[in-house]
Amino acid sequence: MSTTTVLARREKAARMSREAMFDIIRAPVITEKATALSENNHVVFRVALEASKPEIKIAVETLFNVKVLSVNTLVQKGKSKMFKGRPGRRSDTKKAYVKLADGQSIDLTAKLS
Repeated sequence: MSTTTVLARREKAARMSREAMFDIIRAPVITEKATALSENNHVVFRVALEASKPEIKIAVETLFNVKVLSVNTLVQKGKSKMFKGRPGRRSDTKKAYVKLADGQSIDLTAKLS
């Protein structure tokens, strides 16, 4: 990806509305692995499939008032399952592993304002 494309994405991310940020950050991931990562200043979120790393970073920094050092993403492919005796397929999901600065934390049980 060229540097002009990266700069354009960052500028677009900086102009996002609060509603767009809530559309990007779908839900926190509460699993054993995610809880273990929280000891190392990492937080895991389920995010929109089309969300980019700069958009995720700005959304987390704005919504939770924290400093984000890095964002790693992965797309978890949906698997084939049986639903009521018929074959079906789960949707793909995207996760974001967000590393916070030292001393920063996100209380996932608190209400957002």
